[in-house]
Amino acid sequence: MRRFPSLALSLALLALLAGCAGPMRAWNIAPGATRDEVLARAGRPSRVVPLPDGGQRLQYSMQPLGHYVFDVDLDAAGKVVRSRQVMTAAEFQRIVPGQWTREDVLREFGPPAWVDGVRSFEGEVWTYRWKEGNEPMFYWVYVDPRGVVQRAHPGMEFINAPNDRN
Repeated sequence: MRRFPSLALSLALLALLAGCAGPMRAWNIAPGATRDEVLARAGRPSRVVPLPDGGQRLQYSMQPLGHYVFDVDLDAAGKVVRSRQVMTAAEFQRIVPGQWTREDVLREFGPPAWVDGVRSFEGEVWTYRWKEGNEPMFYWVYVDPRGVVQRAHPGMEFINAPNDRN
Protein backbone atom coordinates (compact mmCIF):
# COMPACT_ATOMS: atom_id res chain seq x y z
CA MET A 1 0.00 0.00 0.00
CA ARG A 2 1.30 3.45 -0.96
CA ARG A 3 1.53 6.02 1.80
CA PHE A 4 1.01 9.75 1.28
CA PRO A 5 2.97 12.31 3.27
CA SER A 6 1.29 13.69 6.32
CA LEU A 7 -0.18 17.16 6.34
CA ALA A 8 2.61 18.35 8.67
CA LEU A 9 5.28 17.07 6.27
CA SER A 10 3.54 18.70 3.31
CA LEU A 11 3.34 22.04 5.13
CA ALA A 12 7.01 21.80 6.11
CA LEU A 13 7.99 21.19 2.46
CA LEU A 14 5.91 24.18 1.33
CA ALA A 15 7.54 26.38 3.96
CA LEU A 16 10.97 25.22 2.82
CA LEU A 17 10.17 25.98 -0.82
CA ALA A 18 8.78 29.40 0.12
CA GLY A 19 12.10 30.22 1.77
CA CYS A 20 14.12 29.44 -1.36
CA ALA A 21 15.75 32.16 -3.38
CA GLY A 22 13.79 33.35 -6.39
CA PRO A 23 13.21 36.42 -8.56
CA MET A 24 9.99 37.42 -6.79
CA ARG A 25 12.09 37.90 -3.66
CA ALA A 26 14.05 40.70 -5.39
CA TRP A 27 11.17 43.07 -4.70
CA ASN A 28 11.46 45.51 -1.79
CA ILE A 29 15.00 44.69 -0.74
CA ALA A 30 15.99 47.33 1.79
CA PRO A 31 18.58 49.95 0.87
CA GLY A 32 21.94 49.15 2.41
CA ALA A 33 21.69 45.38 1.91
CA THR A 34 24.80 43.84 0.37
CA ARG A 35 25.09 42.20 -3.03
CA ASP A 36 25.62 38.84 -1.30
CA GLU A 37 22.41 39.31 0.71
CA VAL A 38 20.49 40.05 -2.51
CA LEU A 39 21.90 36.93 -4.18
CA ALA A 40 21.06 34.79 -1.15
CA ARG A 41 17.49 36.10 -1.14
CA ALA A 42 16.70 36.36 -4.86
CA GLY A 43 19.22 34.02 -6.50
CA ARG A 44 21.25 34.69 -9.60
CA PRO A 45 19.91 37.59 -11.70
CA SER A 46 18.97 37.15 -15.33
CA ARG A 47 21.27 40.07 -16.21
CA VAL A 48 23.89 42.25 -14.56
CA VAL A 49 23.99 45.75 -16.06
CA PRO A 50 26.74 48.31 -15.37
CA LEU A 51 25.39 51.70 -14.27
CA PRO A 52 26.95 55.08 -15.14
CA ASP A 53 27.85 55.84 -11.49
CA GLY A 54 30.10 52.75 -11.22
CA GLY A 55 27.43 50.62 -9.60
CA GLN A 56 25.48 47.82 -11.17
CA ARG A 57 21.92 46.70 -11.66
CA LEU A 58 20.88 43.15 -10.85
CA GLN A 59 17.95 42.52 -13.15
CA TYR A 60 15.49 39.73 -12.42
CA SER A 61 13.28 39.30 -15.47
CA MET A 62 10.30 37.00 -15.72
CA GLN A 63 9.83 37.76 -19.44
CA PRO A 64 8.79 36.21 -21.81
CA LEU A 65 5.97 34.47 -19.94
CA GLY A 66 5.86 36.49 -16.74
CA HIS A 67 4.69 40.05 -16.17
CA TYR A 68 7.42 41.34 -13.88
CA VAL A 69 10.99 42.61 -13.99
CA PHE A 70 12.74 43.57 -10.76
CA ASP A 71 15.74 45.93 -10.86
CA VAL A 72 18.01 45.99 -7.84
CA ASP A 73 20.50 48.88 -8.08
CA LEU A 74 23.80 48.63 -6.25
CA ASP A 75 26.29 51.43 -5.64
CA ALA A 76 30.01 51.08 -6.42
CA ALA A 77 30.55 49.51 -2.97
CA GLY A 78 27.98 46.77 -3.68
CA LYS A 79 25.22 48.09 -1.41
CA VAL A 80 21.57 48.30 -2.48
CA VAL A 81 20.46 51.81 -3.38
CA ARG A 82 16.94 50.81 -4.47
CA SER A 83 14.89 47.90 -5.72
CA ARG A 84 11.73 48.14 -7.74
CA GLN A 85 9.37 46.32 -10.07
CA VAL A 86 9.70 48.14 -13.40
CA MET A 87 6.83 46.68 -15.44
CA THR A 88 4.45 49.52 -14.55
CA ALA A 89 2.73 52.31 -16.46
CA ALA A 90 4.75 54.95 -14.57
CA GLU A 91 8.05 53.29 -15.48
CA PHE A 92 7.08 52.83 -19.14
CA GLN A 93 6.02 56.50 -19.36
CA ARG A 94 9.65 57.46 -18.72
CA ILE A 95 10.51 56.29 -22.27
CA VAL A 96 11.05 59.37 -24.46
CA PRO A 97 10.69 58.64 -28.19
CA GLY A 98 13.48 60.21 -30.21
CA GLN A 99 15.77 60.30 -27.15
CA TRP A 100 15.81 56.81 -25.67
CA THR A 101 17.93 54.17 -27.38
CA ARG A 102 17.84 50.40 -27.55
CA GLU A 103 20.47 50.36 -24.78
CA ASP A 104 18.35 52.62 -22.53
CA VAL A 105 15.35 50.30 -22.87
CA LEU A 106 17.46 47.20 -22.20
CA ARG A 107 19.09 48.83 -19.16
CA GLU A 108 15.72 49.77 -17.65
CA PHE A 109 13.49 46.84 -18.65
CA GLY A 110 15.73 44.03 -19.86
CA PRO A 111 15.14 42.02 -23.03
CA PRO A 112 11.58 42.05 -24.35
CA ALA A 113 9.26 39.06 -24.30
CA TRP A 114 9.57 38.98 -28.09
CA VAL A 115 10.60 41.07 -31.08
CA ASP A 116 8.36 41.53 -34.14
CA GLY A 117 8.10 43.75 -37.14
CA VAL A 118 5.22 45.46 -38.87
CA ARG A 119 4.99 46.54 -42.48
CA SER A 120 4.25 50.17 -41.55
CA PHE A 121 7.48 50.61 -39.52
CA GLU A 122 11.07 50.06 -40.59
CA GLY A 123 12.65 48.58 -37.49
CA GLU A 124 11.83 46.25 -34.63
CA VAL A 125 8.77 46.24 -32.38
CA TRP A 126 9.67 45.05 -28.90
CA THR A 127 6.86 43.56 -26.83
CA TYR A 128 6.92 43.53 -23.03
CA ARG A 129 4.31 41.76 -20.91
CA TRP A 130 3.07 43.47 -17.75
CA LYS A 131 -0.05 43.88 -15.64
CA GLU A 132 -2.13 46.90 -14.83
CA GLY A 133 -3.89 45.76 -11.69
CA ASN A 134 -4.88 42.21 -12.59
CA GLU A 135 -5.24 42.93 -16.31
CA PRO A 136 -2.53 41.42 -18.54
CA MET A 137 -1.09 44.07 -20.85
CA PHE A 138 1.48 44.54 -23.59
CA TYR A 139 3.86 47.46 -23.95
CA TRP A 140 5.25 47.99 -27.42
CA VAL A 141 8.50 49.83 -28.07
CA TYR A 142 9.36 50.66 -31.70
CA VAL A 143 13.14 50.75 -32.26
CA ASP A 144 14.39 52.05 -35.61
CA PRO A 145 17.42 50.61 -37.48
CA ARG A 146 19.70 53.22 -35.81
CA GLY A 147 18.65 51.89 -32.38
CA VAL A 148 16.51 54.91 -31.44
CA VAL A 149 13.04 54.50 -29.94
CA GLN A 150 10.49 56.12 -32.25
CA ARG A 151 7.24 55.15 -30.55
CA ALA A 152 6.05 53.38 -27.39
CA HIS A 153 2.56 52.56 -26.16
CA PRO A 154 0.49 50.08 -24.12
CA GLY A 155 -2.16 47.67 -25.30
CA MET A 156 -4.34 44.99 -23.78
CA GLU A 157 -3.38 41.34 -23.88
CA PHE A 158 -6.58 39.44 -24.55
CA ILE A 159 -6.41 35.97 -23.06
CA ASN A 160 -9.21 33.55 -23.86
CA ALA A 161 -11.06 36.18 -25.85
CA PRO A 162 -14.00 34.84 -27.89
CA ASN A 163 -11.90 34.68 -31.07
CA ASP A 164 -9.23 32.63 -29.26
CA ARG A 165 -11.63 29.71 -28.86
CA ASN A 166 -12.07 28.96 -32.59
